[in-house]
Amino acid sequence: MEYGFTTAAYVVAAVLFIQSLGGLSGQESAKRAVWYGIVGMALAVVATLAGPGAGNWGVSLAMIAAGGAIGWFVAQRVQMTEMPQLVAAMHSLVGLAAVFIGYNAHIEMVRVAALMADAPTTLSATGMAAWLNEQGLGGFALKIAHKTA
Repeated sequence: MEYGFTTAAYVVAAVLFIQSLGGLSGQESAKRAVWYGIVGMALAVVATLAGPGAGNWGVSLAMIAAGGAIGWFVAQRVQMTEMPQLVAAMHSLVGLAAVFIGYNAHIEMVRVAALMADAPTTLSATGMAAWLNEQGLGGFALKIAHKTA
């Protein structure tokens, strides 16, 4: 998937999430709102897995399955009166995921900076892109390299 399609998919998913939150305010629209959220999340996951720079499908699918299994197990054991605690626990896991994403972005930037330090200084932009592809920096990392160079 190209960057334009991935970005468009994320924008549509964001609009669906907003529609979902807005629809949850009324009982008549709550069922439709839940489906907006489901479709938005499915679209965001597909865009992430099929977007540029995606790889390690096996690891991604294994982690999705493991997270789903843990979430299902925990949700089956919780009483309705304990729902606020469950939501708080799930939000803390979302925060942990954000920490991992930030750490991964930092690692990728360090990797790009190290390769850029070794890059030949006489290359043109096209030559630099070809050199970065030879070094194994394609997709998202190549975009980062152009933004930081």
